[in-house]
Amino acid sequence: MASDNSQKDWANIGKFAPSRFVTLKVFRFMDHAPLVSIITIVYNGEKHIEHTIQSVLGQSYHPIEYIVIDGGSTDNTAGILEKYKDSIAVRISEKDQGISDAFNKGLKRATGEIIGIINSDDWYEKDAVEKAVAYIGNYDIVYGDLRLWKDGKPEFEQKGDDTHLENEMSVNHPTVFVRKNCYDRVGNFDKRYKCAMDYDLILRLRVNNYRFGYIPQVLANMRWEGISDTRWLLGCQETLLIKNHYLPDKKWSNQLYFYKHVLAIAATKFMQKIKLGFLVRIYRSRWARLKKVYE
Repeated sequence: MASDNSQKDWANIGKFAPSRFVTLKVFRFMDHAPLVSIITIVYNGEKHIEHTIQSVLGQSYHPIEYIVIDGGSTDNTAGILEKYKDSIAVRISEKDQGISDAFNKGLKRATGEIIGIINSDDWYEKDAVEKAVAYIGNYDIVYGDLRLWKDGKPEFEQKGDDTHLENEMSVNHPTVFVRKNCYDRVGNFDKRYKCAMDYDLILRLRVNNYRFGYIPQVLANMRWEGISDTRWLLGCQETLLIKNHYLPDKKWSNQLYFYKHVLAIAATKFMQKIKLGFLVRIYRSRWARLKKVYE
């Protein structure tokens, strides 16, 4: 068990921006490096799942417990997973009841002190887990920035900001690392939601006063091809339901923000359609509350 002094040193280090030097210094103060569980859910993901797997197995941090939940894929996903069977701690292949159910299957089997979730269209930066462990210190949840890719090229970086969570999902879920005891206390993903289940969980943690820490660096990458462009309205509707559940005294402002959010997304799509997307990029990079840094 760590001494009082080592615990203080660990807590102080968590206050600084993480780096390889800081991380190595942290491990010397600890009796052991905490086990980190990483969960990937996939369904017919043969196109990108190997990239995701390699980004987890190639992390600069160890130990990692890797859990893959396959929803009964009918393509070559199973063959790719078999290739890495010696490196995957838990592998399940069976039909599920949707994304939340698959997440929860992974959480049920996770034994790590810290848990990250990276989906089969996404991938980690090589030192993402190392930075999360180095920074988490006195926090319950840490998160960072997300780089989005389109047509094989990076398009922009989405900054995170948990102070905006009462309005919308302002934390990039592929970059999130949560202490296991948080799930034990507040519960897992709500299977009622088809799009905004991550927002439901994160806002639940927020309103229950769990501590968020922001790492101002890119931790993960996401392909735009993995985002359904037809379900954004459902996501907005679910977000409103979630806000009204956890913030019932703000129903009027929640409704107003819903209209604002829907109009903003619709306007963005229209501007892009008429080849004025550059105006959207200027606004998002300079004046939007949730900043995007374009490549």
